[in-house]
Amino acid sequence: MSPQTSMIPACYLWLIPLLPFVGFLINGTLGRKLPRAAVTAVALFFTAIPAGIVAWLWSVMTAANAPEAIHAVSRPWIAISGFQVNFAFTVDHLTLIMLSVITGVGFLIHLYSAGYMAHEEGYWRFFAYLNLFMFFMSVLVLSSSFLLLFVGWEGVGLASYLLIGFYFKKDSAANAGKKAFIVNRIGDFGFLLAMFLIVAHFGNLNFTDVFASISQHPEWHGGFLTAIALLLVVGATGKSAQIPLYIWLPDAMEGPTPVSALIHAATMVTAGIYMVARCHTLFDRSPYALAVVAIIGAATAIVAASIGMVQHDIKRVLAYSTVSQLGYMFLACGVGAYAAGIFHLLTHAFFKALLFLAAGSVIHALSGEQDMRNMGGLRKRIPITFWTMTSGVFAIAGIWPFAGFFSKDAILYQTFISDNPIGKLLWLVGVVTAGMTSFYMFRLWFKTFFGEERFVEAQHDVHGHDTHASHDSHSHGVHESPWVMLLPLVILGILSLVGGWWHVAFGKFLNPVFGTAPEATTAASHGLELTLVAISLLVVAIGFFFAWLFYYKKPGTAGALALKVKPLYSLVENKFWVDEIYGFFVTGLLMFTRTVLAWLVEAGIVNGSGALAGVTTRGLSIVTRRVQSGNIRSYAGWLALGAAAVLVVMIFGRSLWVH
Repeated sequence: MSPQTSMIPACYLWLIPLLPFVGFLINGTLGRKLPRAAVTAVALFFTAIPAGIVAWLWSVMTAANAPEAIHAVSRPWIAISGFQVNFAFTVDHLTLIMLSVITGVGFLIHLYSAGYMAHEEGYWRFFAYLNLFMFFMSVLVLSSSFLLLFVGWEGVGLASYLLIGFYFKKDSAANAGKKAFIVNRIGDFGFLLAMFLIVAHFGNLNFTDVFASISQHPEWHGGFLTAIALLLVVGATGKSAQIPLYIWLPDAMEGPTPVSALIHAATMVTAGIYMVARCHTLFDRSPYALAVVAIIGAATAIVAASIGMVQHDIKRVLAYSTVSQLGYMFLACGVGAYAAGIFHLLTHAFFKALLFLAAGSVIHALSGEQDMRNMGGLRKRIPITFWTMTSGVFAIAGIWPFAGFFSKDAILYQTFISDNPIGKLLWLVGVVTAGMTSFYMFRLWFKTFFGEERFVEAQHDVHGHDTHASHDSHSHGVHESPWVMLLPLVILGILSLVGGWWHVAFGKFLNPVFGTAPEATTAASHGLELTLVAISLLVVAIGFFFAWLFYYKKPGTAGALALKVKPLYSLVENKFWVDEIYGFFVTGLLMFTRTVLAWLVEAGIVNGSGALAGVTTRGLSIVTRRVQSGNIRSYAGWLALGAAAVLVVMIFGRSLWVH
């Protein structure tokens, strides 16, 4: 390909984030006055065009003799004392995958939202926020430097805050938005410190220059590289909801269901995974940092899965499932299997967006009901939702030939054969988590779609009024969703089925980014892989069996078992009291510090100094007032006293100074 041809797409890179931003400006400024159809048209149009550009980039990047990366540099953004950061975008194979998720899945969620949010107040505001989110997320993955990535990083945090707190009149939604914003600021502080260290050691923030410097110094291992990597991990744990900063994501379900699908399942929460994978050159030089990433990922996966097993809110089950699946991606990156982690990111975007949107369809059918204890028997009432959600359940459970089977087992295999000293233990944690995932997802499946119908009494009171209608829906009666909502489900259902069949070519596609991965071609390696797959499928089958037994065959068994292990069940049901621990030690400590500082600084220093100044002034005024008495003899006395004081100083003071 000629240089001129390779540069053709570069001028269009700017349009990918710019068009959603234009949609945000139009709906944000004029949307209140526009009809809903016009708001929808603006949002969809300025989302569909970037998706088309990304599709075109696929044809360019996969063509013969295609460039490994396409660069678009505007001009120097910061240039001072030899330090320069360009305002530049870059598309390589990793960026292309992320853009496909953002624009492709994002467009489907925009389309779904047109039906789901049809009766909501602030319809224009919702779509403006969605477009704003897509703008910042596109900037994040297109950026050519840590600094521009940080702009997108902060921007998606802002958009997330706005969308989670969309129902700002609800205290729970407003508090959830603030919680997400504050917790992410903790992670972002680590990211900022990492950038300061990068500037100090490399004098640059451009990805190409920093990673080239590392490659040119093979002797660099650990040390400052580990410090930078660990600080980046702090940022990633906040954005990708890993231990200990995962607590914001489950509460984020207070936002509308499409928000959960777009931001907290398919795109924003994967930003931390993307950042670690993008910085693989740095992390590869720090085995300690990689080990920390792997341990955090494995711990997050199993802890979140255990909490998801006992949740009753259908969206919260999926929220903890998202945290757990992000743990898998972290685990993959921690053992150096970046391609496997990104592959799971891709398939997860398909089936998790599907699961959230299908859950939204269930909620829509039940006039806002989210408690699975008030569902059941819905497979005949909403058949399209049932079959599409079934595709998502089978995919996340890891059943062949659905997408999740290929991506999850690739992570488990790479973990088992990794050089990590505790790789076998991490693999075991991953396998156990796979069984737990199968259990809680089929628990959701059986409780929602099978058994007796439990929603009639929960849906209406004795007067026939809707008692469970939430902000998410204004529908009445159990019925299938409109096709504007069902079409995205069908497309995502198909992708959840066939999305994993690309697994053979996926690693090769990412070779220009991560380097050529060694291929296991021996009979022993194939035998090991088949053995591990068989173990994984067996564990998944065990999870399915217990879900079938507890929630279909013998529905009362789970409740009886929970009573026998009530302390353990209570511990898990209350999410290990993590929020309460944070509230006591973190929030409580901050409140105590605030009280002490208020008493010491405000009351003691600020108010005290003011009071002291007032007392001093009053004291001096009293003395001065007595001096100015108007009595001539008093004035003569004060004058004599002053003269005596001057004489004493002149006589005795000189001898003291000379001495």
